[in-house]
Amino acid sequence: MALSLQEKIEDTKQGVYLIGTTPPKVGTDKAQLKTIAEKLLGRLHEIEYDGVIIYDIQDESSRTNQARPFPFKQTVDPREYSHLLRNLSAQDVITYKSVAQRGVGEFKDWLSETKNDYDLKNVVLVGSPSSVGDIKLSLPDAYKALAERSDDFFLGGVTIAERHSSKRNEHERLIEKTVQGCQFFISQAVYDAQATIDLITSYARTCKAQGIAPKRLILTFTPCGGEKTLEFMQWLGISVPEATKWRMLDAENTLSESVRICRENLDLILKSCAHLDVPLGLNIESLTNRKEEIDASINLYRLLKAIMELNLAEKQIA
Repeated sequence: MALSLQEKIEDTKQGVYLIGTTPPKVGTDKAQLKTIAEKLLGRLHEIEYDGVIIYDIQDESSRTNQARPFPFKQTVDPREYSHLLRNLSAQDVITYKSVAQRGVGEFKDWLSETKNDYDLKNVVLVGSPSSVGDIKLSLPDAYKALAERSDDFFLGGVTIAERHSSKRNEHERLIEKTVQGCQFFISQAVYDAQATIDLITSYARTCKAQGIAPKRLILTFTPCGGEKTLEFMQWLGISVPEATKWRMLDAENTLSESVRICRENLDLILKSCAHLDVPLGLNIESLTNRKEEIDASINLYRLLKAIMELNLAEKQIA
């Protein structure tokens, strides 16, 4: 019998390979929703993957005073799209939930619906993008409300290596979130390999010192097709070193160059962290719905998965 996504994530001897996507815009009718889902799964048909991540897209304009490069469009409920993708593909899904906009009562209702109406169990809870604005429910309170239930949710958290660069405490957040119930973590898109290496190193050393097993960190990579996408990446808080930025923009083909950079970054992370016992995974996303960036994300997935599989095979020989 095939392993569930939870079993794969928990089995540190094997890799975990995911595709990240956003739900279609709000108002998309059911027939169109199915067409969009089938089109996505058609693209994914030629690759082997373990599951799909469905994001919960929020405006996030409170996080920065910069104008949003692409206009914010509200989407259909991520759970509806998750449910549809899972039923069409027979593959597990991970559903994101932004918790700040509603109070604890509504969040508890959301949990009941997620379990009973949508039959979803793999969730990643996300807090407010900033401390500014009206936060009706904090992330720790959401974790607490989830822990009070007897439901068998498989909970993941978000990790941002860039925070580690400035605050040096992201590894402590990972350990704290594990105590609060997180079983795995998904990173923000990686363009600054050193920030990720520093985070994994601090996390591994602290886990060792405390005698605890590190949880799986799923590293996200995304292709970048041009200045507008790069602007959006930086708006989202993805750290792109100056040299990397110009290397992409000055290249003959920005998209191909970004794929090369992602490959080099993953190589560097794997080499630098080979001696550490932190299980890693891979998540590939396209930040826009431009066809060339979506196609590039599939090629990037193939490339990075091959690198990770080779790395795992080498580890097992050693």
